[in-house]
Amino acid sequence: MEIIKKLTQAVMEGEEEIAVETAQAILDEKVDLQAVIKELTETMRILGKQFEEFEIFLPEMILAADAMTAAMDIFNPVLVASGTKQQKGTVVLGTAPGDMHEIGKNIVNTVLTADGFNVIDLGKNVPIMEFVNKAKENSAEIIAISALMTTTMPGATDVINLLKDKGIRENHKVIVGGAPTSKEWAEKIGADGWAVSAAEAVVLTNNLVGAK
Repeated sequence: MEIIKKLTQAVMEGEEEIAVETAQAILDEKVDLQAVIKELTETMRILGKQFEEFEIFLPEMILAADAMTAAMDIFNPVLVASGTKQQKGTVVLGTAPGDMHEIGKNIVNTVLTADGFNVIDLGKNVPIMEFVNKAKENSAEIIAISALMTTTMPGATDVINLLKDKGIRENHKVIVGGAPTSKEWAEKIGADGWAVSAAEAVVLTNNLVGAK
């Protein structure tokens, strides 16, 4: 459908204003929002893959994520009111204690939200207790921790240990990511998964939620 194509193109090109205008037009024309969300999700997956393969770079990815978020802000009230917004599960997301880098986390937030997850974004420099408390309060299937510095990586280990101390480790899967992290490190600290990119974070989260 031409109007959906126009929206996905606006997201691909990071044209936030056009994305908002087109999203509103989609509502006015009563286009099937589930079809729209499906196309937007695929668009973000394609962008994530392009970013991973250095076909696009961080500024383009940020603009696309902002356009996607702006469009979803138009759709969300209607989806919630109609009861058609499907939630695959809840993800508590934040950067490790001491880590002030949010860009990668924000992109993961956008892609997971587009894919149908309820994302509770705790922001940056999140205390380990807040990760655990918010996950418990919201019955979150996933705790996702971003670490962009080697000095903040131990925060993920601390979250896992706190879950164990409280006897609720089995209630929440813990996934990690960020430039200095690796699959081997994730396995060493006892995390349930590691993602090198936003696109892989979506696949990983779907697999873990599906396995619960």
